Amino acid sequence: MRRNALHAACAAAFAITLTVASSSGWAFTPDHADRAAAVKEGNVNWYTSTPFPLVQILADRFTKDTGVKVTLLRTGGEAVLRRFLQEYQAGQAGADVLTMSDAGAASGLARQGVFVPFKPEGFDKVIDTAKDKDGNWIAQRVHVIGMPVRTDLVAEADRPKTWSDLKDPKYKGKMVMPDPSFTAIQLTVVGMLSQKLGWDFYKALRKNDTMIVQGHQQVFKTMQQGERVIGAEGADPTSYNKGKPLPNQTMIYPTEGVFTVCSPVAIVKNARNPNAAKLFAQFMLSETAQTIIAENAIHSSRLDIAPPKGQPSLKEIKVIPIDLDYIEKNGKKLKDRFSEIFQ
Repeated sequence: MRRNALHAACAAAFAITLTVASSSGWAFTPDHADRAAAVKEGNVNWYTSTPFPLVQILADRFTKDTGVKVTLLRTGGEAVLRRFLQEYQAGQAGADVLTMSDAGAASGLARQGVFVPFKPEGFDKVIDTAKDKDGNWIAQRVHVIGMPVRTDLVAEADRPKTWSDLKDPKYKGKMVMPDPSFTAIQLTVVGMLSQKLGWDFYKALRKNDTMIVQGHQQVFKTMQQGERVIGAEGADPTSYNKGKPLPNQTMIYPTEGVFTVCSPVAIVKNARNPNAAKLFAQFMLSETAQTIIAENAIHSSRLDIAPPKGQPSLKEIKVIPIDLDYIEKNGKKLKDRFSEIFQ
């Protein structure tokens, strides 16, 4: 699959192409993990950007179902990638399985032979453009990124409707958003909005005294505490509330479109626990795990899993295309420019 096709994953492809692999006419034969060997290894090391509480729910369910312990390193997508690369390049990779939010980086690492190809059951249910065709990585989840808002503190008539609305001085001191140096999701958004609206957009947000926090979990907490009332970029707030509706927060889908950012899962080559890694990757794409993800208000990467309750399906959402070639190539420049504006 051409690189640009991969990079369309979690962006325009979700709105335009919803063809699964099984529709192409060939019979899919899944790869299977060696469960007995995985149980004997007894542990899997998972480096992940999967948000709380979902990350612990998934880890606990896997251990309950298999008896294999999950050792977690959970942080933002960019931090996960930095930690993994530092260890891997030093010949001391600590991760057996990697989950991040940067499909461009995942594709780059796949081309370098860093990952083990693996196509578990359910691989054919994932949209073609949301996975590496050889199975080097598969999207674990899909985050729909828009603008969360405190419904009790911002009247409906006063809420922003477009990304550009956030420049309005009336929102001064009311907004919060994450740092692209910490989370790959925000790096993607910054890359695309700085192209679409120019860096003057972020200068205006700086002038509006937008608070910068580490990641999306902090955006949610800051808004729940009432310190800020609008997420200048954020995921659906129910995803941080075990999928349960919140009486005081909702999601705004900007009229220009939202961003759909996927989080690849990959098995690391020469992992310490190779069989447990495959069993865990197999579990992550299972109907059980993908249903848990949807129940926690995050879209599944499988097309046969219903969207989160109260949220539209991916094919119903207007999406802003993402050029992950551009993000991968210019990531450092984007982080540096953002930092210069908000320092």
